[in-house]
Amino acid sequence: MSTANKSNIVRDALAEIRPFFLRAAAFGFLVGLLSLVPTWYMFDVYDRVVNSRNLYTLLMLSLVAVFLYAVMELIDWSRGHLLYVASTRVESNLRKKVFDAICQAGSRRMAGVGIQPLNDLRTLREFIYSPVMTALFELPVSALLLVVMFVLSPLMGWAAVVGALVQALISWLNERGSQPPLFAANRAAIASQQQADASLRNAEVIAAMGMLPAVHGRWKPKQTEFLKLQASASDVAGGFQALSKTWQTIVGSGILGLGVWASMHNLVMGGAGMVMVASILGGKVIGPLVQGIAQWRSVLNARDAANRLNQIFNHLSDKAEGMSLPPPKGLVACEQVVAGPPGQNTPIVKGISFQLAPGEALALVGPSASGKTTLARVLIGFWPTYSGKVRLDGADIHEWPKRELGPHIGYLPQDVEISDGTLAENICRFATPDEAQLQAAIDAAGLQELIQNLPNGVHTEIGDDGGTVLSGGQRQRVGLARALYGEPAFVVLDEPNSNLDEVGEAALLSAITRMKQKGTSFVIITHRTNVLRVIDKILLMRDGQQHLYGPRDEVLAALSGAPANNRQAVSAG
Repeated sequence: MSTANKSNIVRDALAEIRPFFLRAAAFGFLVGLLSLVPTWYMFDVYDRVVNSRNLYTLLMLSLVAVFLYAVMELIDWSRGHLLYVASTRVESNLRKKVFDAICQAGSRRMAGVGIQPLNDLRTLREFIYSPVMTALFELPVSALLLVVMFVLSPLMGWAAVVGALVQALISWLNERGSQPPLFAANRAAIASQQQADASLRNAEVIAAMGMLPAVHGRWKPKQTEFLKLQASASDVAGGFQALSKTWQTIVGSGILGLGVWASMHNLVMGGAGMVMVASILGGKVIGPLVQGIAQWRSVLNARDAANRLNQIFNHLSDKAEGMSLPPPKGLVACEQVVAGPPGQNTPIVKGISFQLAPGEALALVGPSASGKTTLARVLIGFWPTYSGKVRLDGADIHEWPKRELGPHIGYLPQDVEISDGTLAENICRFATPDEAQLQAAIDAAGLQELIQNLPNGVHTEIGDDGGTVLSGGQRQRVGLARALYGEPAFVVLDEPNSNLDEVGEAALLSAITRMKQKGTSFVIITHRTNVLRVIDKILLMRDGQQHLYGPRDEVLAALSGAPANNRQAVSAG
């Protein structure tokens, strides 16, 4: 999708609910007209009841008024319901794009994103059925009432126009004055929230090592800046709201006084009685503007939310899904790959090349910070390359449609995250479980004892972070079972046996052997030599570069006569 089209994603989503807006505008027009019922009732009662003292007429007028009030409330409720349905339609159209954007931003390590797009989507949705929108739909009635005022008295009509223009000027000044500090306050709030979230994630370390005062000291200036900017924006907006209310009172009294003067000079159609009518109409002409100014902050928030959503949509390439490809067989080729974290220009992996036939396993070894984990993320297509390609069955793995490729890829990262759901759902990747494949993955990861101790077995809810039920080692085993589930064609394991005992490691090696016989290719980052029994090739990395690569026995033979630091890389990689 082109940038030009992307920049209109939010506008296009709003365009789809235009029919809802048109119906809401029609309802708003009717509500605006019906809002004149109290004025009609007042004049009719004084004109037809007070003089005649006819109680029957009073009763009938009252019943008609009550009926019209009920109709007005019903139409107003229908308008609110329409706008609410429209808001949910917008959220439905955008929620997947927003969620995908958050995931892409996380994979590219974009700072300052987090869950803010979800908050922006909620702000946009809530604005659609806010009082500001209802005031907007009442503007046509205000225009009609303004025409009536001109018919009654051009002088009073022009007075209402001047009042409305001044209200518009106040609205513009309100935006000019409050928008900069409000925008800065939003940015400061995001920064403060992100730091607070990071502190919560490290609560154990912070509390155990007495870091709380220092962490609070670093967070406090950000929160203080946010509160200061928010107070500044609130003061500006509050001042203009007060000015708006004062001006509305002045306009109402001014039109009434001007109308009396005009009536004294026979400049009002219908005589003095119409002066009161024109005065009431004048208040209703500027009423929607006053309500808009009172809620102006929500207008600014909605506009900023839409802009931020468009910005993140523009920044993140909405890569079109490539053509469908047949399921991979496990032929892996790494061709002079140079790579590093997205958004950075300094490569961590520098010129790595290797090949794996279906059913082969590669041990990726090397000292810490040699680029192994970075290469693992590139191998599964999570990070793009700076140059070079990783190919699976001849296709660029980064360009392969992820929805099609995902079931054929297994990946165990160093830091395993468990999603909200049952143990079985996490292992089966939230797809419809295959009982045989589920049991095979459980056996391979050595999870039998854990499952026996859980209250509901594999159907036990393990929470959104796994922390309430599972230890760190248990989370890793669940992640290992998830990686091996379904016997994918290509599996990348980062330290899969670091938390396994001898029995668990034997089960893992047996599963790898069995899956290799069926054609699964493996890349295993490990520092334990037992896994070398099922390895076909070894790649030794140092400083992001490829130092040794070849069949297992040849590399081990070369290492046996190599300097001590290279030999240690295999055992301490």
